[in-house]
Formats: sequence, structure tokens, C-alpha cells
Amino acid sequence: MFGERIKKLRKSYGLTQVGLADKLGVTKQAVSNWENNNILPSIDMLTRIAAFFSVSSDFLLELDSRQFIEVDGLSPEKRSHIQQLVNDIRRLKK
Repeated sequence: MFGERIKKLRKSYGLTQVGLADKLGVTKQAVSNWENNNILPSIDMLTRIAAFFSVSSDFLLELDSRQFIEVDGLSPEKRSHIQQLVNDIRRLKK
């Protein structure tokens, strides 16, 4: 559910509910309500959350399970190295 996705992302960034609330300009209660699936954020806030975590709004809403790695600003060579690491990890899983 949406709340679980937000909570996992928040924790993966090492943020408390208060910390995420500060980053997004909302209250801790708003973050708590999202994580407990009491309310959903507005569309505007959903896009802000997605941008903050570098994920799609579809991912947050569980319409798409793909995750992406932010590589803006990296050289083509560095992006190539990251892709090779991902390919190597995928091969290890088989």
C-alpha cells in the first residue's frame, strides 16, 4: 500500500517522520497519516514526494513496481558502470 512505500523510502533515506515532513513542508502528522493509510496526499504533494525520492507516482501508488536509480549529472562512462553492476547483480540472482 501507499503508506508502506512511503515508510520504506523514508527509512531508506535515514529520515524520521519529522525529517521527511520538514523536507516536504508538511507536518509530522501528515506523514504519519500517509504511512498509516489514513489519508492520501494531494496530487501536488504526490508529485513532490515522487520527485523527492526519485521515483514515479505510479511506483508510490503501486501501479508500477519498477524502481529507478537517479543518474542525472553522471557521465556516460559512470552510467555504463552502474548498468554493468546492475547486470552483474541480476546474473548472481539466477
